[in-house]
Formats: sequence, structure tokens, C-alpha cells
Amino acid sequence: MMIMAEELERIYVIPLRGAKRAPRWKRSPKAMREIRSFVSHHMKIPEGSVWIDDTVNETVWKRGAENPPSKIRVKVIKFMEEDEEEYVEVTLPEE
Repeated sequence: MMIMAEELERIYVIPLRGAKRAPRWKRSPKAMREIRSFVSHHMKIPEGSVWIDDTVNETVWKRGAENPPSKIRVKVIKFMEEDEEEYVEVTLPEE
């Protein structure tokens, strides 16, 4: 029996304006939680199944904990396999 694996790929611009309402030193961690929450909501998958690439993390933290970007453009790939659970990978789009 052959295992079929499907992929669903999307490009999203995620607004991170909610992070600006957090205390200054907690803004980048809040932005990372917003990315995870946004992706899990739009891909209909639990937050624990979202894997965020290091390049996305470095982009959010580039200007420190107090000044994350107001929005970020990411590529989201959802892997759907028959026998295993679904999971999502978040990376920066190649440009």
C-alpha cells in the first residue's frame, strides 16, 4: 500500500499589531505567539502542530524584544499524510 502525502501551500501577510499592546520587553514573544495562532486558525490545525522556521524567528527578533515588525510575510505549507497527524511549516518566502 502506497502512502499518499499531500501539501497545501499558501502565502500570508500576518499582522502583528497586537504585539504593540504588550509591555515593551514582551513584544517579540507576543508576536511569535500571534504568528502561531494565526497559522493554526487559518490552516485549521492545533497550535502544537505548527513548526516555525528559525529565519522567521530571527526576522521578528532582529530589532530586539521591544520593536518587532508590524507585519510579516510568510509561506505556510500544510503536510497531510494518511497515517500520521497533519502538521504545518512556517518559513519566509523565497524572493
